[in-house]
Amino acid sequence: MNLNPVFIVEAKRTPQAKAGMELKDVQAPFLGHYLIRHIMDKLGLPNDVIDEVIFGCVGNPVDYPNIGRVIGLEAGLHKKVPGCTVHRNCAAGMEALAQASIRIASQRDHLIFAGGVESMSNIPLLFNKKMTKLFTDLFKARTPVQKLSALMTFRPSFLVPIIAIQKALTDPFANVNMGMTAEILARDFGITRNEQDEFANRSHQRAAQATKSGRFKDEIVPLIYGKKLDRILYEDKGFREDSTVAGLSKMKPFFDKKAGTVTVGNACPITDGGSCLLLASEDAVKKYHLEPLAQIINWHFHGLEPERMGAGPILAMDGAFKRSGLKLSDMDLFEINEAFSAQIITVLRGMKEKKVADFFGLDSVWGEINEDNLNPNGGGIALGHPVGSSGSRIVVTLLHELMKRKGRYGIASLCIGGGQGGAMIIENLKR
Repeated sequence: MNLNPVFIVEAKRTPQAKAGMELKDVQAPFLGHYLIRHIMDKLGLPNDVIDEVIFGCVGNPVDYPNIGRVIGLEAGLHKKVPGCTVHRNCAAGMEALAQASIRIASQRDHLIFAGGVESMSNIPLLFNKKMTKLFTDLFKARTPVQKLSALMTFRPSFLVPIIAIQKALTDPFANVNMGMTAEILARDFGITRNEQDEFANRSHQRAAQATKSGRFKDEIVPLIYGKKLDRILYEDKGFREDSTVAGLSKMKPFFDKKAGTVTVGNACPITDGGSCLLLASEDAVKKYHLEPLAQIINWHFHGLEPERMGAGPILAMDGAFKRSGLKLSDMDLFEINEAFSAQIITVLRGMKEKKVADFFGLDSVWGEINEDNLNPNGGGIALGHPVGSSGSRIVVTLLHELMKRKGRYGIASLCIGGGQGGAMIIENLKR
C-alpha cells in the first residue's frame, strides 16, 4: 500500500477547568465545535472541503448522540461532511488521531478534524433498578387502580442514585477503582507517599508558572461561557497555585483510607475540556496552501492487566519506538498524562529499570527520561484529565512546546482505564 505522510496543520485546545466549576454549563459539543470554527477561519478553508470529523468522547451525552457529527454541524461545516465518535477510555482523543491518520495515510481522505471532548460536569446521575422498574410499571398501567398499585411499591431507597462517573471510574473486569490501580502500583514498586507528593507539587508549580508566563497562549483558544454567555475563560483553572509538598502531605488517602498513599492532591482532578487537530495529506497541503507544523510518525496501543493500567505507557512507548525505529534518546520532549503520581513514577522506572521492565514483559529497557523534558508545563495532576480529550490534548501541548524549543521528535503517552496504554510520536517541522 502506498502510504501518505500525515501532517498536523493546526492544533488547539480549550482552557480546562475542574468539573462543577467554570465550564459546568458548557455541554460537550461546545468544547469542540468552536475549535474547529477557529481553525477553519484562521486557515480560510471552505466549509465543504473537510473529509471527516472524528472525536473521542467517553461520556457521550444522551442529548448529543454521535458527538463527532454534532460538533461538525455546530461548527458550520457543510452537511455533507460526515462525523463519527470513538471511545478508548482515557485515550479516546488519541484514538481519533490514529483513526484519522490511517485514513489519510491510505489516501482515503485528505483533510480530517480529529480530537476529543469531555464535560465531566454533565455526566449524569442515574435511577437505580428499583426506581426504573417503578417507572416501567407506571407506564404499563392502564387503569387508575393499576397506577396506584405501582405507586404503592415506592420506597425512599428507590431514590438513591447510581453515580455514573463513579461507575465509569471502576474497572468492570477487575472491579477496582482507578485510584486503587495507583495504590497497587505504589505497593508493587515501593513508591512512597512523599515521592508522590513531590511529583504532584512539581506538576502544580510548573502549570502555575506556565500559565503566568503565557506558555499556553498559543495552544489555547479562549472560551465564552456562563449561563448568559457573558464571560470568557482564557486559561486553565485546575492547578494549585500555592501548592507545597507540606500542604499536599496533610491530605488524607482518598481510595484506601487506612493504608493508602493516593490523595486528591497527587491524583488528577475530574475536569472539563476539549482539543482538536487538523490533519492533512501532502496533496491537501499543496492544494490549500497549508503550512504543516508537524508530522505524525507512528503510534501504538498495548494492553495489560486492568488493575495495573497505570503502567500502560511503558508498553505503549516501547511499541511506538519499535514501530518507528526511533529510540527514547531520540525524543526531545515527553508528554505523559499524569493520572496519578504513583502511576507516572512507575512509568519512569519502567523505562530505565530492568526489574520493572521485566515485570511488564518488556525485552529491554530504553533508558532514563530526563524529567526536565517531561511535562515541562505541568501535567494532568495540575491541568486535569477530561478523559475524552486528554489523548489529543497531550499531542496539542507536545507540539506547541516542541515548536517553542525547536526540538525534533516528541512522544505523547497515557494510561488507559481497562488496562491499556497509548503512545504517539510526532516530528516538529518548524524547528
